Amino acid sequence: MIKLYLDIDGVLLTAKHTCAAPGVDEFVDFVTANFACYWLTTHCKGNSASALQYISRFLEPATIDKLSESVRPTNWDALKTEAIDAAADFYWLEDQPFQAEIAQLQRWKRAERLLVVDLNRPAELWRVQDVLQQLLR
Repeated sequence: MIKLYLDIDGVLLTAKHTCAAPGVDEFVDFVTANFACYWLTTHCKGNSASALQYISRFLEPATIDKLSESVRPTNWDALKTEAIDAAADFYWLEDQPFQAEIAQLQRWKRAERLLVVDLNRPAELWRVQDVLQQLLR
């Protein structure tokens, strides 16, 4: 199964005036059904509990339950790419990747595996879901 690395702020939640991203419940249903999901966020470094506690203030209980059951923790220090299994088939959803992280993906020849999410665009999670559906084919 393809691995999908998930950021929280700017992907599942809006970055400014924090609230659930439009369409997040349906998006979580889709990604957890179709990918092996992993947290790749400052809210999770080795343990999912802090990420789940943080997002539980903003998402529906059923969505939190699905994330709790389906998304595994990662651990990293300086760059999120430290947690990515570069040898695996993966995609990474991130709103603001560091230049050093992009450079690491380029060294791995996997830069196309980064999908930059911009919740300022209308229907962004539906667009990302459509891209992921195309990639699954």
